[in-house]
Amino acid sequence: MLLTDGGEPLRTAAPAARWTVEQVLALAPDEASRKAGNKLGSAGPWSDTGWDGPGAVWGLCKGSGSKPYRTVIDTTGPAYKCSCPSRKFPCKHALGLLLLRASDEEALPAADPPDWADEWLKGRRRRAQAAEAQERPEGGKGAAAGPADPAAARRRAERRAGRIGGGVQELEQRLTDLVRGGLAAAEQSGYGLWEETAARMVDAQAPGLAGRVRELGAIPASGPGWPVRLLEECALLHLLDTAWQGIDRLPGPLAATVRTRVGLTAPAEGPPVRDHWLVLAQYDTPDGKIVARRIWLYGRESGRTALLLSFGAAGRSPGLALPVGVTLDAELTPYPGSGQPRAELGRQFGTPVPTATPPPGVTAAGAVAAYGRALGDDPWLDSWPVTLRDVIPVPSEDGWQLADAEGDSGLPVAPAALSRPALWKLVALSGGGPLTVFGECGHRGFDPLAAWPAARGGDDATSVAAARTVPVTAETVPLI
Repeated sequence: MLLTDGGEPLRTAAPAARWTVEQVLALAPDEASRKAGNKLGSAGPWSDTGWDGPGAVWGLCKGSGSKPYRTVIDTTGPAYKCSCPSRKFPCKHALGLLLLRASDEEALPAADPPDWADEWLKGRRRRAQAAEAQERPEGGKGAAAGPADPAAARRRAERRAGRIGGGVQELEQRLTDLVRGGLAAAEQSGYGLWEETAARMVDAQAPGLAGRVRELGAIPASGPGWPVRLLEECALLHLLDTAWQGIDRLPGPLAATVRTRVGLTAPAEGPPVRDHWLVLAQYDTPDGKIVARRIWLYGRESGRTALLLSFGAAGRSPGLALPVGVTLDAELTPYPGSGQPRAELGRQFGTPVPTATPPPGVTAAGAVAAYGRALGDDPWLDSWPVTLRDVIPVPSEDGWQLADAEGDSGLPVAPAALSRPALWKLVALSGGGPLTVFGECGHRGFDPLAAWPAARGGDDATSVAAARTVPVTAETVPLI
């Protein structure tokens, strides 16, 4: 958030833009929250509601108790505060209030926040101002403090590297025994042996290796063709082991990638990149007891695609949530590694603004080429973010594919997407015409995450052909 010297956010010339219903629903941590939020998206349970130009929305929601729940939202974050006991962010009351605002422009009056909402909003602004001041290197203040004892930190790093090296040698012996005994033995030994090996990798402080070992254990039960998939994954794991053992001889960016794949964390570094970042997609994936949230962004000026990761544990959804389809004027700091799209969200300037224009797309062949180039930087990459232009979802012998509207190539839709209702949303959105689709292109196919329909003026062949060259004008449609 951009602050003045007085600690208040700079007021924009126009009020903060309203989000659409689709953008609000994309913020929900799960399907149950979407349904509960929808029930609270009408004026009935709400009182003392309002909004202001800097982006705050507030209201009182009648609940089962004697006192209504106090809900306030700062859409510049976005951030949420509610007096309900829910551990989900945003809770159903925040979703309901945002849905009420999205569905009816006149439902919430413009006003000054009440004291209970204003206190929280001012607290957020004071903390943002303090964090910004700490970042300024004035008089030596705010500079990043180094480790208290560099020699001790170096010794700890060396001890951990030694433990990881021992785990890598043990894993290599496990892979050697598997190949020597034949892949069929993997089906007979069951999952227990793999879980034991994964636990040894955790003991060696290599959680990245542990995760890949667990994936190996699940392959024998994954259906026809599993021996081929098992051999492929064993080869990639062997490549990672070999890279770790020779990490001192690798180029710096590739060495950083290897450390990340093994499970060593590194802070975001390098100069921040300020841009107008379009929020392309947001979705959660379970990772054991932790939920990982992935948010894809596209920089209008830089042309870079960036990934924000956040995590939630013990039943809590990840704290970071951004509405799909808005553009943020913000700074992102990239993480180290060759070809790594991950970044960290920094300062934001102004309020998010809805945007309908998608990133420039490529053909299906261009998407495969982009994934191939990314594999050169990171051989363990499962997929790569790509925007496809002028593609039509069509059924195929093995499922569905996204075919070029004016070419003879296409990409198969990934198996994970075939089981989601969003596939039919994509088909209905197309109506047999071309789309712009953002998703992840990998060795399992293309996983569509968001789409923009082309503007069409009629049903005849001339208008359909013209639609292939007309810029898309509809809002971003989340597909997950």
